[in-house]
Amino acid sequence: MNITFHGAAGRVTGSKHLITTDQGERILLDCGLFQGEGRAGDFLNRHFGFDPLSIDCVILSHAHIDHSGLLPMLVKQGFSGPIYANESTADLCRLMLMDSAKIQKTDLERINKRKVARGEPTLELLYDEDDVQRTLSLFQFIRNENWTNIGKETRVYLTPNAHILGSVAITLELRKNGVPVTLTYTGDIGRPGDSILDGPRAFPPSDYIICESTYGDRLHPAAEDSEKALLQLVSEICIENRGKIIIPAFSVDRTQELIYLLDRLAYQKKLPHIDVYVDSPLSVQATHIMGRHREEFNQSILEYISKDGNPFDFPTLHYISKVEDSKKINENEGPCIIISASGMADAGRIKHHIANNIQDARNTILLVGYATPDSLAGRLRDGINPVRIFGEDYPVEARIAHMPYFSAHADYEEMLAYLSCQRTSQVKGIFLVHGDLPALSAWKSRLINKGYKNVHIAEDKQTVEIT
Repeated sequence: MNITFHGAAGRVTGSKHLITTDQGERILLDCGLFQGEGRAGDFLNRHFGFDPLSIDCVILSHAHIDHSGLLPMLVKQGFSGPIYANESTADLCRLMLMDSAKIQKTDLERINKRKVARGEPTLELLYDEDDVQRTLSLFQFIRNENWTNIGKETRVYLTPNAHILGSVAITLELRKNGVPVTLTYTGDIGRPGDSILDGPRAFPPSDYIICESTYGDRLHPAAEDSEKALLQLVSEICIENRGKIIIPAFSVDRTQELIYLLDRLAYQKKLPHIDVYVDSPLSVQATHIMGRHREEFNQSILEYISKDGNPFDFPTLHYISKVEDSKKINENEGPCIIISASGMADAGRIKHHIANNIQDARNTILLVGYATPDSLAGRLRDGINPVRIFGEDYPVEARIAHMPYFSAHADYEEMLAYLSCQRTSQVKGIFLVHGDLPALSAWKSRLINKGYKNVHIAEDKQTVEIT
């Protein structure tokens, strides 16, 4: 049996890890879209590196597009097997995959218009809404923390890991010469101090681990400092400067964390009376879905709900879905906060808000999570000036601020604590994925120093044997 890494190997997005069992079954762990990589990413999104018809099943760790976003492309190219996920992940995928199809259509129309003007060949859609509907019909629910048979001699166990609603580590019990071999894919590891979700929880003892590495080279500041830092920024930008705070935020988890924090500040009467817009149909719907899955909430927010009622609503909060209402936000010349998707600012309405506000020195673009270097958010973080948006260069006059308090990825100390449920002497090998080279190298060194042996940085298209 073996593992072949077809994405998020030596990079952060595009997670796809193919397991071939001794019984000949081919199990794909995640099927993610490459994001923020320009032409290279577009090529990778159009060429899997394996035959979709050869895949027996897919198991999803969570609904983020860099882990689920190529499922419709897989189906479009012939895959028709089951897609296993828990109910929360399936609920979110219904929203996120359809949203991905719509965004691709809108963005491709704009790109192809420019290509036609330059006399260049146009691009085809990766997939459309019909492909998404066919994909959704293949989903099969499996329960968390319950061994489930998915093949001739293969079982799967999902362990909540608090990255986003529904996110899990995937543990496979495989058979080699009749002997059980256990492999765990951590997915994206969440944080023990998540303000909304409970977890992460310990996963079963494993012979092999495919482990994420996003923040393998850094520590996060204390989460309790986020309230003070955000209030200070609101006071400075919105009250003193009379400006706007523009926040690119992922629609799931990051947006809800921000809303919940602002809700607490409003409940405590600390938040100034300014308009807060959540301008993303996906974020609006994802917030409703999150509210329906309170079984994944931690005790702290459940106690807050018992006092406040709805943790995602306060008097000056406005949820925006319609395009015309989104455009009207720009007519508001007063101070406000705009939270919009996507988190890397490479798609969605956030690009319009950044374009409309980036040349005003009174404003601040606040980055609250990870962004690849080639994404718009990554270029802003790295001080690129001007930045290119919708094919035009925009001088950066607005302030660029960064608050890492809201990261949904564990830092290296939190990841070490997460792995402490395993006995280092019994882990035969760890394969590191989902990180850039500095993070991967630093995380590998820390794991070796903790006593783990056979720690490897996975390479793209590399196949490793499991013994």
